[in-house]
Parts: sequence; structure tokens; C-alpha cells
Amino acid sequence: MIDQLIQEMMRLDCQLLLAVNGLHAPYWDSVMYLVSDKYIWVPMYAMFLAVLLKNFSYKVVLTVLVTIGLIILFTDAFTSQIVRPMVARLRPSNLENPICGMVHIVDGVRGGRYGFPSAHAGNSFGFAFFICYLFRRNWLSVFMVAWALIVCYSRMYLGVHYFGDLFAGMLFALCGSTIAYHVLLRVNGPCHAEDLKYPYLPVWVGLAIFAGIFITSIFFRV
Repeated sequence: MIDQLIQEMMRLDCQLLLAVNGLHAPYWDSVMYLVSDKYIWVPMYAMFLAVLLKNFSYKVVLTVLVTIGLIILFTDAFTSQIVRPMVARLRPSNLENPICGMVHIVDGVRGGRYGFPSAHAGNSFGFAFFICYLFRRNWLSVFMVAWALIVCYSRMYLGVHYFGDLFAGMLFALCGSTIAYHVLLRVNGPCHAEDLKYPYLPVWVGLAIFAGIFITSIFFRV
């Protein structure tokens, strides 16, 4: 019974992946390729650092940066080095996967061999959840969760992750960021500022990056 349920869930997971991946078009290939790039979001991360420095002491900022580093270590290194080899679920894009012939590949990007859970989902949601906990601004939280969802969608679109990979990565991120935030509270006490200055600057920078991606993709095709 349990085996049948798992098989059915994997079948649905495969169908959902192929449905999303099958929506490919040259313009959206470029958009999703850029959205999925880790380095394109560096200006947004830098703006978060600037907001932290503007609102908190250097000690708190340093502790926050260390905490974020630990979250990434948990959602990235732990999942990729320990969980993935244990589960050993092939990426849909992997040449050893029976469905790889049906998967549209963008610019030859196939990722590593295994994809469960997704490090992209873990890192993006881990960062997003922690920012939600720390800043506690409704529209900032909405943007961060939407940003993480779009990054995750891009991974399915590119054919390198199943939905199940992404969902598991999100759960790891939720656990990791929640634990890390409560440890931060133990170390520094309550450190969210009620009169936070410039909390939405990262949102505007993030939206500007999205706009740049959409415009650039008109002329740049992968």
C-alpha cells in the first residue's frame, strides 16, 4: 500500500515536471536561465547587508551573517553531501534517467547526478524565511516568498528538479531557518527593529533585477 502510494506520488511528480518543462519557449528559456543564476541576485543580497548595517550594531550584523551562513551550510552542504547520496534520486535531466529524453534542456545545463532535495530551494527559502523572521515587514515577506517560489519554478522549468525535490528543500529551509532564528534570539535577544529604516530597498533592487532579466532576455538568448 505504501509502495503504491509512493509510486503514484512519483508518477504525479514526473507529470508535473514535464508539464512545466514543456512550456518552454526561447524567451522564457533565457528568463528562467537568468533567474536560476545565483550571482545575479548579489545586488539584492548586498542591499540586505546595507539595511542591516543601517539598523543594527556591528555585533548583531556579524551574528546575523554567521547565522545565515549556518542556514546555507545546512540547506546546501548537508542536503547535497549527506541526504542526496542516501536518497539517490536522479535528476530528471540526468542522462541515466529514463525520462531525460522528454526533458527540454537549456544551454546544456543538467546539474549534478542527484537532485533530492534541491539546494536552490533550500538556499532561497532558507534566506527568505530568515529575512521574514528578522525584518517582520509584510510586503517584504511577500516579496521574499514570491522570489523564492519563482527561483524554484525556474528549476522545474529548466528540467533539473522535480517538484518533490523543491518541496523537500523548502521544508529543510523552514526547519533550518526557524532553528537558526531561535538560536539567534538566545544569543542576541530580540533583534528586530520596530522602526526599521529602509526595509523595502532590497525589494526595489530585487524588482529592478527582475525587470533587467525580462528586458535582457529580449536580446539575449541562451
